[in-house]
Amino acid sequence: MRYLALGDSYSVGEGAPESFADFVQRQTPDAEHQASGVRRPAFDRIATTGWTTAQLLAAIRAEPPTGTYDLVSLCIGVNNQYRGLPLDEYQREFAELVEIAIRYADGNPQHVVVLSIPDWGVTPFAEGRDRAEIGEAIDAFNRVAEAETRRRGAAWVNVTDDSRQHPNDVVADGLHPSARAHARWARLVTDQLQP
Repeated sequence: MRYLALGDSYSVGEGAPESFADFVQRQTPDAEHQASGVRRPAFDRIATTGWTTAQLLAAIRAEPPTGTYDLVSLCIGVNNQYRGLPLDEYQREFAELVEIAIRYADGNPQHVVVLSIPDWGVTPFAEGRDRAEIGEAIDAFNRVAEAETRRRGAAWVNVTDDSRQHPNDVVADGLHPSARAHARWARLVTDQLQP
């Protein structure tokens, strides 16, 4: 089984020993080798902390992955929101990224899982900022992303609610999710993969 994770700091697991993508990789068995105990599928990641949708697109174009994948995850957009980039620009670029993810999933949208944008506005990092405004902006970005995801038949995984329920479950920077949070998100992802 081949797995491709596309995204930003959440796909990287900034500050945490493992990201949700690492947990998904570990939890997703390779059916052909499951009996022999080999559980780690081939794993590629195109993700960097701070990336926007435009930066992820540029990275994919600069060094496109080879072949197709049995699973592709996409988690991108928080940096668009954080930098105040236009929502319509995000929608265009995000839609293109979902199409790319489906192409890398051998044209099968059922093998693509898109994660919502977590709400960084509830974290200690956001102290002194307008948390309600941040939450509203993230909700707007997520509505766009969910609509584009569902329109194409890919799976939508809401991790925003989890981020709001566990605002202090972050690493030392007070912003990025802890390994515990990533493990919860991975369970939400793998639940989507059940037949």
